[in-house]
Amino acid sequence: MANTVPGGFNFGASSGAGNPFAGVWEAMEQMRHGFEQRVSSPRMARGDVRAAVIALLAEKPMHGYQIISEISERSGGAWKPSAGSVYPTLQLLADEGMITAEEQGGRKTYSLTDAGIAESEDAATRPAPWESAGQRTPHHIAALPKAGMELASATAQLARTGTSEQVEEGVAILEGARRKLYAILAEG
Repeated sequence: MANTVPGGFNFGASSGAGNPFAGVWEAMEQMRHGFEQRVSSPRMARGDVRAAVIALLAEKPMHGYQIISEISERSGGAWKPSAGSVYPTLQLLADEGMITAEEQGGRKTYSLTDAGIAESEDAATRPAPWESAGQRTPHHIAALPKAGMELASATAQLARTGTSEQVEEGVAILEGARRKLYAILAEG
């Protein structure tokens, strides 16, 4: 029977056919999933992707991946729109005559038309959508789950490939880290 620890993580449950660390891997995946659900990229309001695309294209022509990367960077990682929201927005803006697409180096590079420039000038009076994304999920809050997911990944890797001595050392480090995190909470 699996051991459940606070937070609903199951240690020992294994679909790994005799692999004693399969339960650890599953627990790390549960932790990662929990972090992602608690503090994931915020859903932006309808129109924010559109406004962000127009604002970025007002600066210079870009392709879709550049737009996604720029939004993520400018929001401090708080908002990374999916390709499934950016590319349909680009198509809609092209259909509306706000942007044009030109093939460059095997990629479509998008630029504003005169109508798009007019809309970007009107939008320039308001804060950029990525600025409000940073306010919805402050960077210091978003950074903690990311660090936790990276720790979970390293822990799972150690469980899968480490020697018994390495695993024991890892356990000691994790126990120390847990105590230090609670000590931080106790200070406040």
